[in-house]
Amino acid sequence: MNPSERIDKLIAGLTDWRGKTFAVLRKTILQADPGIVEEWKWMGSPVWSQGGIIAVANPHKGKVKLTFDYGAKLADPDKLFNAGLEGNQRRAIDFFEGDKVNAPALKNLVRAAIAYNQAKTKKKAPAPPRKSKKT
Repeated sequence: MNPSERIDKLIAGLTDWRGKTFAVLRKTILQADPGIVEEWKWMGSPVWSQGGIIAVANPHKGKVKLTFDYGAKLADPDKLFNAGLEGNQRRAIDFFEGDKVNAPALKNLVRAAIAYNQAKTKKKAPAPPRKSKKT
């Protein structure tokens, strides 16, 4: 099975509100940018990436957790992050039964994560070779 099929299977196996919430999160993330890639890592975690990890989602008993790998580096004007606020790198959004997904705000957060990954990649790129001056 490819990662997208595994995520389909995970969602189908969540027969309560968590499956519906997970499906909405996935759809919203994928709508944020056509270059987002779905992956399956760490023995069963759906991961979305582009130029690096954007977010990881996991169903838990009583909640669905969406963790942004570099969430601490992202502006969150809509105050979506509600978990992991003490960390230096990651930030998470815990969704509980009855919570609504703020799709426009989540898309903006996903796009900010992509921009952060792209900026991080540019910083790591080697400088072009300098032209030597001939005397």
